[in-house]
Amino acid sequence: MTTAHRKILLTNARLLDPATQLDQQGQLLIEDGKISALGPDIFNGSPPDDIDIIDCQGLCLSPGFIDMRVFIGSSGAGLRNITEAAAYGGVTTIITVPRATELTDDIAVIEHTARQAEGLPINVCPMSPLTKAMAGQEMTEIGLLSQYGVTAFTDGKKPVANAQVMSRILQYAEYFDPLIIQHIEEPELAANGCVNAGEQASRLGLVGIPTIAEVIMLERDLRLLQECRTRYHAAQLTTYDALDAMRQAKKRRNGLSAGVAVPHFALNETAVGDYRTFAKLSPPLRNEMDRQAIVSALADGTIDVIVSGHDPQDPESKRLPFEQAADGVIGLETLLPLSLELYHNKSIALLDLLAKFTCNPARLLKLDTGTLAVGSPADLCIFDPDKPTTLNPDDFPSKTKNTPFEDRPVQGIVQRTLVAGKTVYEREAV
Repeated sequence: MTTAHRKILLTNARLLDPATQLDQQGQLLIEDGKISALGPDIFNGSPPDDIDIIDCQGLCLSPGFIDMRVFIGSSGAGLRNITEAAAYGGVTTIITVPRATELTDDIAVIEHTARQAEGLPINVCPMSPLTKAMAGQEMTEIGLLSQYGVTAFTDGKKPVANAQVMSRILQYAEYFDPLIIQHIEEPELAANGCVNAGEQASRLGLVGIPTIAEVIMLERDLRLLQECRTRYHAAQLTTYDALDAMRQAKKRRNGLSAGVAVPHFALNETAVGDYRTFAKLSPPLRNEMDRQAIVSALADGTIDVIVSGHDPQDPESKRLPFEQAADGVIGLETLLPLSLELYHNKSIALLDLLAKFTCNPARLLKLDTGTLAVGSPADLCIFDPDKPTTLNPDDFPSKTKNTPFEDRPVQGIVQRTLVAGKTVYEREAV
């Protein structure tokens, strides 16, 4: 293990920085937990004796990943376990999403989360609810919490369905410039649904959620945004029509952004065949046309951010009839290898892909990381983009194993994760 007290030289690395479009072989120097220099040969071949040297062996060296949609679980899947899973996956900063069972719209609770995060291996930034108690009826203290340092607000998996409440939120938030994050789903249309509406739902005898539930909610919010300049983020877009609506809206105004969770471009609705609850998500997995539309939207920039949507669930909550089972999958450990499928399939360039979970979320959340710029925190990931492996949940640090990707062959592994210059994960040699 390295420490942040001595200078550290990462050498023989492929330096990748999406923020500056840097892609070259070289070295990176860390001093006091920050990047102090980078280039082809910082010391002209002779580094001083008082420097720790890490040979990257030609592997990729990028900013550490930022995951802006992580749920904190219970029963062994608490904050410490989640940060261990994040470090394994190359994630150096997680943005935690409030749950309806947690009253996180209060400074005291934000401070409590910050205290819990002290001493953990990675950075933890909590989001606050948009509405009090996430009930959707009364705006939370956006101004006060923004001044305290909260940069993003969301009601998690619950949309703000009341148009008047959402209008007030968007207009008031303009004065403080936080990121307003909405779960894009019209709740009346989605009521009691548990899979994507269509042939698959009919075949399984399950209530479907129509794709119009997504586009209607998005188009409503886009109309409300015409009255203000508030920054707005669609947490997860999964349908062709919603993606097209966002694409057109971005041509008309700035301050709009969108995200997608890995399973929505790595799987389609057939993954829930045989009532497989490990593939139950909110929003649900869509059909193949929608999945392909997501890939296109990632390539053309309509989707700015890729998230894991890491949502640990107890085995008991998944071993229920499909309608009653909890939705959600773990995803921190699989964020990189599954995303790299887009690169290997030539759907998106490597730097453009990495931007989706480095500099783009950093920009949206006003973080000082997500780049290899001199002076930035030395939050870094060393990874092999080509190493073949098979996903095995038993290898993951997550104590819960609710993933639909078991035994999936992939290319790409994280070799080492550093936070503020300190190694917090290193893959064991095999």
